[in-house]
Amino acid sequence: MSAGATGKPLAPQSVLFLCGMNAIRSPMAEALARQILPSRVFLASAGLRAGERDPFVDAVLDEKGLSLGERQPQSIEELADTNFDLIITLSPEAHHRALDMTRTIAADVEYWPTMDPTVVSGTRDQIIAAYRDVRDRLAASIAQRFET
Repeated sequence: MSAGATGKPLAPQSVLFLCGMNAIRSPMAEALARQILPSRVFLASAGLRAGERDPFVDAVLDEKGLSLGERQPQSIEELADTNFDLIITLSPEAHHRALDMTRTIAADVEYWPTMDPTVVSGTRDQIIAAYRDVRDRLAASIAQRFET
């Protein structure tokens, strides 16, 4: 991607958020990016496998006035198009897959290591705090990357 006058990369025309199961991190990142990026930027998310919709994701997005609507997790194989300017990976296995994909497509790949909040156990408050932390870290990364 070419750089703008500030030396920062220009906003891509299309962005894919990729993680393991498209149930938590990548759909959350897509929803957050939709809130701040111009509508001309095509956004999508997928997983290496399709997982199950996670109600904690709905809860923490709702706290910010966001929703996934009727969207369900999808695998990368289910995407109609895999031609993206930028692929942002959120897990190690997704990053490896994206690097493999870029052998045959021209796309930049960025790795944003993002904790899987399902590894947190404890009370409902402790678990939802982990989801909020992931949401807030993704929002900060998106704002920083796209200078919003």
